[in-house]
Amino acid sequence: MPNKIVILLKRILKFWFIALIVAILIVYLYYPNYAIWMTVISIILIVLSFIPSLYFRFRLVRFMKEYYRIDDKTIARYFKKPLRKIQNKMFAMSQKQEGKSWWKRLLERLLKKEAEPTLKLDKKKWLIIFFNRQYIFYHMETIEKIKELFIKGYNDKEMLEDLKEFEIKNRDEIKAIIQTLLKNKRISERTTSVKERQEKKRFENL
Repeated sequence: MPNKIVILLKRILKFWFIALIVAILIVYLYYPNYAIWMTVISIILIVLSFIPSLYFRFRLVRFMKEYYRIDDKTIARYFKKPLRKIQNKMFAMSQKQEGKSWWKRLLERLLKKEAEPTLKLDKKKWLIIFFNRQYIFYHMETIEKIKELFIKGYNDKEMLEDLKEFEIKNRDEIKAIIQTLLKNKRISERTTSVKERQEKKRFENL
């Protein structure tokens, strides 16, 4: 197919929703009943169009949660999908893993004042980072362990030693994970600095 036709089709698809609304409004001026039916059918089709994507995302997250650490290439091989599609999905997910925003924290405080002690506004526990030209998913247990070690003042070398069972490859990967957690406001400040912990260890070994 010629490139010009492909570009034209992409532009049409990009603005299809606006065109649909305009078409419904025009039909409504002359045939209100037909416009109502067009609206209902359009809504149903839009909802149905999202189902495959949502179902695949559900399967993807459920599969990834079976591992402490898993990269995009392994996922693509399992699902027999193009690597680019998996990377696009993981990129989209990585944009929605920040900590609670100010309005969520405010809402949570208000809800806590109500008689709803069991109601929680939880954020995502897993993490996705882009490291070494690939997207990597980390299980909740992996992230919680890294946060625990970071807060206690462990340095990169000590953290890598303690994270062997979680399949972390190297110290640079640990740094990338911590930077992503800090960027998304998902990790607290250290209660003990690395220097303080090292000094305490030296004192205990005397």
